This record gives sequence, structure tokens and C-alpha cells, in this order.
Amino acid sequence: MGTIKAATEGDRKLPPLLAGCSGGELQTLKPLVSLVVPAYNEALIVEKNLSVLCQYMDSVETNYRWEMIVINDGSTDETGKLADAFAKTRDNIQVLHHPRNFGLGRALRSAFSRCCGDYIVTVDVDLSYAPAYVEQLVEKMRESNAQVVAASPYMKGGKISNVPSLRRILSVWANRFLSVAARGNLSTLTGMVRAYDRKFLSKLSLRSTGMEINPEIIYKTMLLDGSIEEIPAHLDWKFQKAEGIKRKSSMKILRQMFSILLSGFLFRPVTFFLFPGFVLFLFALYADAWVLIHFFEHYSNLPQYSRFDIRASAAVIAAFNAAPHTFIVGGLASILAIQLISLGILALQSRNYFEEIFHLGTSLYAAMQDKRSEKNE
Repeated sequence: MGTIKAATEGDRKLPPLLAGCSGGELQTLKPLVSLVVPAYNEALIVEKNLSVLCQYMDSVETNYRWEMIVINDGSTDETGKLADAFAKTRDNIQVLHHPRNFGLGRALRSAFSRCCGDYIVTVDVDLSYAPAYVEQLVEKMRESNAQVVAASPYMKGGKISNVPSLRRILSVWANRFLSVAARGNLSTLTGMVRAYDRKFLSKLSLRSTGMEINPEIIYKTMLLDGSIEEIPAHLDWKFQKAEGIKRKSSMKILRQMFSILLSGFLFRPVTFFLFPGFVLFLFALYADAWVLIHFFEHYSNLPQYSRFDIRASAAVIAAFNAAPHTFIVGGLASILAIQLISLGILALQSRNYFEEIFHLGTSLYAAMQDKRSEKNE
């Protein structure tokens, strides 16, 4: 299949293979699976692993038709040329080229705009998840009628092997944090290996350009009350980039941590503002209680002042001189607690506004799509 250069997410013109995929004559055929494979500087493995993926997809052709979209996200090595050469050997593979490295999110969005399958499955070109998960994900989606099905190495039955300790620890705790923030029963929110219902995915209006696109999809699916399922999976880095070369993580730790915190905030702003605010408020009450205790102790020890205002002022001064830290700590804690609680309320309000606008925009977009379909028919 031909190569598409400098693809953009707004370009939805279908390539030749898929030009007729929306026609009624294809509805009676086997389901079409769109396999999305992002790649960045993977020249050492791209040909071999694409071949492995194709061999596997050939083995399931009794049940599914399939296409493959490879996204060369601005690689500086020979990844793009090798992918192009491989695509020429088959008529159901296309390669998209970004002029520079835009990030995982932009790469996936470009590919999604080109997909025409009933189901979209995103996979890692390094084959850290075995190709067999492609069919398992799709089968789970068809069985459960879910809109998203994720491969999870963190749920019961899942497994992680040969992953560097730092990457493994960060990934495990990031997903635990996001799981709590999302208030759901999902164990993996950052993983990329998933199956999507294409029609549902097209409604989400994705914006992320980096790795945060994976939590974003989960978040927006939840907003639309979409069904999300998981299957246990084995994440294994034994498939190395080349013989004798150790598999390295490309994760940028600080950037990924910030992305995870931001995603957690989107899921549950109360985690960042209201909860810390109430904790700080309780601490402020404790400190302020000691302020009052010191005040009444000194007030009772100043009988020489007959007027209440003079006696109370003297008691405050004496209490402050005796324990200034209680006044300072209690005052600062009270101010910060009020600010955090106020920000939490505003964040919840903003989230509610966003959800209403998102639902409205999704409804309008769906209505426009229906009108276009009616016109085409």
C-alpha cells in the first residue's frame, strides 16, 4: 500500500484499500480489525516484528479481515524507510510519516483517523505483549459489548517479566494511583495495548499529544458511560531490540510523573484539593485549639485588668509571647486549608461544566455524523 507523509489528525481521507469500507456491501463480511502500530527509532526491530504481527494476523483470517497502520513518528533512523519497504509487500498495510517526533498521542490520533475497522487494536512494535492478545482483546470486546478492552499485567492473572525495576515500580504505583483517582475497578490505565470500538472512539475528541492519551481515553469513556473491560496479560521485555542489545526504557520519568498527576487530577480533583484541604483544616483546628487554651490560661491569670477588652488583649499578647508558634502555624494552616477547599470546590464545578460541554459536543458530533451517513446513502 502507498505511503502517506506528514499525516495530520484532521486528515480523514481514506486510502485506496479502505475507500469502500463504509458501504453496505461490506456489512456482511467478517469483522475488520485495524491494527495500529506506532514506531519511533525502531529500525533494529521494525521489519522483523511487523512480519511477526502479519504472520499472526494471517492465522486469524478465518475469523477477521485486517489492516495495519504503522506510524513512523519522526524517527531519525531508518525506521520509516524499512516500514515503507515492508508495506510494499502487502496491500493491507499503510505507513504514516510524521515530519518530527510529535509523541504517542499525536501518533495514535493520526492513525485513528485512518482506521476503518470495526475494531481498532493498538500494539507495541517491540512485542512486549505477545501478538496473540490481539484476538483475545477483540473476542473480549465482542463477548462483553465493551467499548474499550485493555491488556492488564496488573490484574489477577497478569504478569510482568524482564522490566527494569525503576520502570516497573513507577508503572505499578502510577496505575494504582490512577485506579484510586478514577474510583473504578480498573487495574491498568496507562497501558497502550487495547482494543477499541471504532465508532465509539471517534466520538471522544482526543486532545493529548503524549503518553497521557491512554488515561484520557479511559476518562472520556467513563464520561460517556462507556463499558471498559480488562483481560490479564503478560508484559515481557525479553523481546529485545536486537541480539546482544539490552532493552532500554524510553520513558522520561519526570514528564511521565507529571502526566500521571495531571491525569489523576482530571479523574478526581478532590484528591488534590478537597482532601488535603480538610486534612489541613483539621490540623489548623488542633493548632487553634492550643491558641485558645493558652489564651484562657493567661486570661484567668490577669485579674488586675477589670475591663474585658483590656484583659483579653493582654491575654492574647501573653499567650503569643509564650507560644508564638501556635499562632503562626494555626493561622497559616487555616489560610491554606480555606484556599485548598475553595480551589477544590471550583475544580469540581469546572469538571461538572466540562462534562456537560463534553456531552453536548459529543451529541452534536454524533448528529452530524448521522446526517453525513444519510446523505451518503
